[in-house]
Amino acid sequence: MLAASTLAQACAAIMMHGPAFLIPALHSHEGLTLPQAGLVAAAPTLGVMAALVAWGAVTDAYGERVVLVTGLVGTALLGLGAVLVHDLVLFSILIGLAGASAASANSASGRVVVGWFPPERRGLAMGIRQMAQPVGVGIAAITIAVVAENRGIHAAIAVPTVAAAIAALVVALLVIDPPRPERPAGTNRRHGNPYRGDRYLLRIHSVSMLLVVPQFVVWTFALVWLIQDRHWGAAAAGAVVAVAQIFGALGRIAVGQLSDVVTSRMRPLRWVALAAAAVMLLLGVTAGIGWWVAVPLMVVATVLTVADNGLAFTAVAERAGPFWSGRALGIQNTAQFLTSSLVPPLGGLAVSAAGFSWAFALAALFPVLAAPLVPVADERELS
Repeated sequence: MLAASTLAQACAAIMMHGPAFLIPALHSHEGLTLPQAGLVAAAPTLGVMAALVAWGAVTDAYGERVVLVTGLVGTALLGLGAVLVHDLVLFSILIGLAGASAASANSASGRVVVGWFPPERRGLAMGIRQMAQPVGVGIAAITIAVVAENRGIHAAIAVPTVAAAIAALVVALLVIDPPRPERPAGTNRRHGNPYRGDRYLLRIHSVSMLLVVPQFVVWTFALVWLIQDRHWGAAAAGAVVAVAQIFGALGRIAVGQLSDVVTSRMRPLRWVALAAAAVMLLLGVTAGIGWWVAVPLMVVATVLTVADNGLAFTAVAERAGPFWSGRALGIQNTAQFLTSSLVPPLGGLAVSAAGFSWAFALAALFPVLAAPLVPVADERELS
């Protein structure tokens, strides 16, 4: 269950986040400005944002397996359409719809893990599942930018298209819906709403929205920074970004295990926020000066800015319970994607106006604001 759900999320992540690596080709070959290229790259993110809560509600009602298979098959078909078309507007619409279809994996694959693992092992298991996102981004980094440079942006979308098709087959063969208790007789789907009279989930959503800003600043502009400011080739820059994503994946596992050991999701979440603020500020300063250490700091920033996701995701599922976790996880991801969809175009404006170093440094403000919002005092015993 863990392997299949992790694969599903990783392959979905290639479609959701891979178009960010089209920005150099969109800028140099298609003649778009950085803000325009960022808007095209944000199309799947907008699609994801629009579909997450709906997918979560369907998962609550009908189960995880049917949602994963349906969503991944749809992703593959829409991706194939994007490969075949040549109009840039239609291309953007199709990758946006593919992102919406890929959003099925976010809630459903997380529920598979939460449903099959006990609380004392759930942090580690979810950390492994959450590594799927940086692994997917890493695969995209070493493939999509190179294919786009050599074969064009349409050919590059074949990478997430094939990945989604493979994941759909694996899920269909392996995934079984986790057991869940019977809904109390006479209750409807709104019974047990975890948002009533409790701001715990809303605070986690707010923290995650703030912490996703530095994450997507690094994800979106690290490759462009290495190519344009550091004058690296696309293959070398993509390899470094891919290595950074691998370390980010391992970091999520480590932080998940730490949360199991200290029996808390919120305390490690606050530690991660403070560390992310410090490293983003250092990255901005060293990138502005031009020191070589800026590249290793970019790798460290990649690790720290993704480490919070598994903690928040697990905490939301645990507090929401088996009848609301699909919708709560959908709201959690929608909040993150709402914020992250604004990062490429607004970040492009910041880079155009002030440079990469200032964009990196300004991103440090968001985890500073997030740290005091983490609801450490309101956390319950893990369950």
